[in-house]
Amino acid sequence: MQDIARFLSGFRTFQKQYFCEEKEYFARLRNRQNPKALVVACCDSRVDPALLMGCEPGDIFVVRNVANLVPPYDATNGLHGVSAALEYGVRHLGVEHIIVLGHSSCGGIEALLQSGGGELGEFIGPWVGIAREAVEEIQDGFQGKPEPVRRRGCEMAAILVSIGNLLTFPWIRERIEASAMYIHGWYFDMATGELSSYLSETGTFEVLVGRCLR
Repeated sequence: MQDIARFLSGFRTFQKQYFCEEKEYFARLRNRQNPKALVVACCDSRVDPALLMGCEPGDIFVVRNVANLVPPYDATNGLHGVSAALEYGVRHLGVEHIIVLGHSSCGGIEALLQSGGGELGEFIGPWVGIAREAVEEIQDGFQGKPEPVRRRGCEMAAILVSIGNLLTFPWIRERIEASAMYIHGWYFDMATGELSSYLSETGTFEVLVGRCLR
């Protein structure tokens, strides 16, 4: 119960700031949200995108799932939670950026590497299997490398799989081709605190925000 009490205390702090001291802030948000970016992030409790990016309520539209994955476009009947969120963010909110935010020490990617997607559970296995292409790339290009290097490579490759899958959505591709929206692949390294971004020009991840300077 101590954790619940801490969460309630945190909510009171939030309430005080946004509903007691800055009443107009949520008054503006009450009837409409207007985020400029949609972030596909991992469920991992250590990588809350709003916290990492210093966002206020209303700044980003967030889709979180195991291993920050995007499935390919599929118009058949089904429960397409991530696709529904993408559709709402892109077609109804008109976001200008989609950020796929991956991170180091991702449990979903580690499990996929160790098992190949099998025996991970009723739902987890099929889901992380979306990134199986990333595992195949690691097997081809990272043979003989230490396990941490292979895992990092797979985490980054999985981001690119999700970016590729985003482009299978016709209403996303249309906006990208019209320069009305942009896709970013970001990688947060929890060991160093660095944030890297994928550059299509070089085909590599380059440091966007470096580690802390002391």
